[in-house]
Amino acid sequence: MAVGSRWETLKMLIRWLLLGIVLPVSCAPISAYRDLPRVRAWEPTIAAFEELDRNTTYPDDAILFAGSSSIRLWTSLAEDMAPYPVIQRGYGGARCCDLAVYADRILHPHRPRAIVLFIANDIAGRDGDKTPDEVLELFRYIVERIRITGPETPVFWIAITPTESRWQAWPKIRELNQKIHDHCAQHPHLHYIATEDQFLTDQGRPRADLFRDDRLHLNDAGYRVWTRIVRRELDRVF
Repeated sequence: MAVGSRWETLKMLIRWLLLGIVLPVSCAPISAYRDLPRVRAWEPTIAAFEELDRNTTYPDDAILFAGSSSIRLWTSLAEDMAPYPVIQRGYGGARCCDLAVYADRILHPHRPRAIVLFIANDIAGRDGDKTPDEVLELFRYIVERIRITGPETPVFWIAITPTESRWQAWPKIRELNQKIHDHCAQHPHLHYIATEDQFLTDQGRPRADLFRDDRLHLNDAGYRVWTRIVRRELDRVF
């Protein structure tokens, strides 16, 4: 057996050994979420993603964008990220808890050049919101799942944007952004994409001109801001 082949085999064995060690511990953050009706309700959406994966061929160097409705509604994503090819896997209302449950089915069919995440619904000023620490733990779990097949795949987290419709929750959202920023800064191949400064006015309120009438989702101008910020970070890494 050639040296290269032996090395690839050894790396695969190490990866599966690590999976066997990490998996029992890593399942803890999502064990409480697997059977929740609001998580199971996404089953048809995830099945549709799997159907796309079976019937679509994606470039090996594609960048996978996953997360909530701001990813799903980014209709110009492929054009905005060109020449980076993209895979778009956004679904409205996504939370870290359900993306964590479905991470293997969404992410593992692909070997992307990078993964970009935007998940903004775990803290929204509602009853049942998670704490920043709970969301951070779920983010760490999602990264662990990515590391099974992509040990060095760059993972980008787009910071949750300040919005007028969820302004009452902004202090906790901002705390979560800071915790994920700090976590990314301590680990290789994790990248935090800051957005706050671009989405607040000089008076420190969300910029109405970047959002739709619902004061939550980005309009075309908002996506142009995102495009500039995200492309800058991709270019910096690649």
